[in-house]
Amino acid sequence: MYERILRLDSSKTETCFLLGPRQTGKSTLLKKLFPASKYYDLLLSEEFARLSKNPALLREELLAQAPDAPVVIDEIQLVPALLNEVQWLIVNKNIRFILCGSSARKLRRTGANLLGGRAVHYELFPLVWREIRDFDLHTALNNGLLPRHYRAAAARKLIHAYIGDYLKEEISAEVLSRSVPVFSRFLEAAAFSNGEIVNYNNIAADCGVSGPTIKNYFQILSDTLLGRFVPSFKKKPKRRVILAPKFYFFDLSLPNFLLKRTEVVPGNEVFGKAFEHFIFQEITAHSHYSGLEYETAYWRTASQLEVDFVLGGGEAAVEVKGVRETLPGHLRGLRAFAEEYAPRRRIAVSLDKAPRMVDGVEVLPWQVFLDKLWAGEIMK
Repeated sequence: MYERILRLDSSKTETCFLLGPRQTGKSTLLKKLFPASKYYDLLLSEEFARLSKNPALLREELLAQAPDAPVVIDEIQLVPALLNEVQWLIVNKNIRFILCGSSARKLRRTGANLLGGRAVHYELFPLVWREIRDFDLHTALNNGLLPRHYRAAAARKLIHAYIGDYLKEEISAEVLSRSVPVFSRFLEAAAFSNGEIVNYNNIAADCGVSGPTIKNYFQILSDTLLGRFVPSFKKKPKRRVILAPKFYFFDLSLPNFLLKRTEVVPGNEVFGKAFEHFIFQEITAHSHYSGLEYETAYWRTASQLEVDFVLGGGEAAVEVKGVRETLPGHLRGLRAFAEEYAPRRRIAVSLDKAPRMVDGVEVLPWQVFLDKLWAGEIMK
């Protein structure tokens, strides 16, 4: 059992949406945080059948016995009509809910009632470094950080099932059924773009479809929380910068599997990308769990000077290097960025054994960087 950071503090007074991809641990977390709550699990066929047939049953049951704790409805997107009953109970009976699901895309697509600002939104991410005792970087980079996968002896088989059962079937249902084979090819092409600037036309050529179709497929991954775009940092640039976004899958196990990567170890060609992806996952989760909700961007000039992650409005610039010793040549992008924006902190995250200062840049071992990040020392 992992001790998750997310606590849904607003549930003491407000209704909350808890969103996140399958197997991030949403149901487990809710059962731990709200053991006394009435729980509706719409993945159970009998629960789904009776509430989809007659959504008013929810209101009638809760009026018969007014709950003290928030009412949990798991997989709410399966019966969107329940949200009308939920809103009535919030407004008229002051009942609080925790509405859990894999994304709000299906709700929006069906025109469901999203409660008009009456619910606080939370997102659960894969595990992060601070949630795992005896964290092992090698395990994380190879197995990913979904709770079922991280320590599994047969992690690759679980990832294969996850991609086959969830991504290629359920998520592809968001597109026309005749497009499922194309969507499967798209997932593999998207894996090659993981952590890279997205070129819709190049991927479209590989998949045999149009650029707008590929853009829509990426949007599906974003809307279902299976990946996210990282925008270009373009605050009054002096240099000409690249404007297209980057894209990262929500967990590094997906590109590992889709690209048929062999073991990820320091020194091989895929280590640097996987290590960068891991740090991105930590930054993304921290931004949300801390409540700071700072933006993460990247910066790249037309002359190929680059900073992997620019946090906030340029408050911190972070370069990730999968090397055992960071050299001055690794810091060219950070130096160039500082000439334009003077960030409060310039940080290189690496495999170095101890913190150092190199040309005004903090070189931090990844463990030290994550310690400082989760302690609130990097972003405040």
